Amino acid sequence: MGTAAFIFDLDGVIVDTAKYHYLAWKKLANELGFEFTKEQNELFKGVSRKRCLEILLDIGDVTATQEEFDKYMVEKNEDYLEYIEKMDESEILPDVPKVLSFLKEKNIPIALGSASKNARPILEKVKLLSYFDAIVDGNDVTKAKPDPEVFLIAANKLETSPEKCVVFEDAVAGIQAANNANMISIGIGDAKVLSEADHNFNDFTEMNIEFLESLMSPQA
Repeated sequence: MGTAAFIFDLDGVIVDTAKYHYLAWKKLANELGFEFTKEQNELFKGVSRKRCLEILLDIGDVTATQEEFDKYMVEKNEDYLEYIEKMDESEILPDVPKVLSFLKEKNIPIALGSASKNARPILEKVKLLSYFDAIVDGNDVTKAKPDPEVFLIAANKLETSPEKCVVFEDAVAGIQAANNANMISIGIGDAKVLSEADHNFNDFTEMNIEFLESLMSPQA
């Protein structure tokens, strides 16, 4: 038997919300008195909000009490939520609906495995929520990628063994998490950066139906 389930990361795979995260972190950095660049924002890929804030404070050489830290976490998220409130289907990355529709037609279980705590409202905004049989997000996990927890929970919800799952990821930590879960890892983005992935594509426009079918075959 071939692959039985597919798991998608959210940010950078289905939609590009990284730009909104960046704007929210940049606003906070500016309020704290320092600049935050797009290059520095690359350090935040696939990382939890708490860890992102720790990195941001290190960059700005800012010391915060626990009360201040918690306040910054809330403030950043509120700003981010304001940005994503305006999201619609135009935010979906190229050919994602094509892949989701194909899997749905084949009755292949689909899950979301994301560190984002806002995954469900984002999927609702872009009208893709109905494609997913299970949602596992930052509200469901205690360990950040590259720990495989998020993907193992997704496999469990889909009642599928990990080795029969395919994961689409755009972050190094996400690819490592998929590999740590003994799942097939597919990197979406720069192949040089995502070199640990089993397969690589710049985006879903490069992925044809034949490739997806090959993953479902007994040889996959």
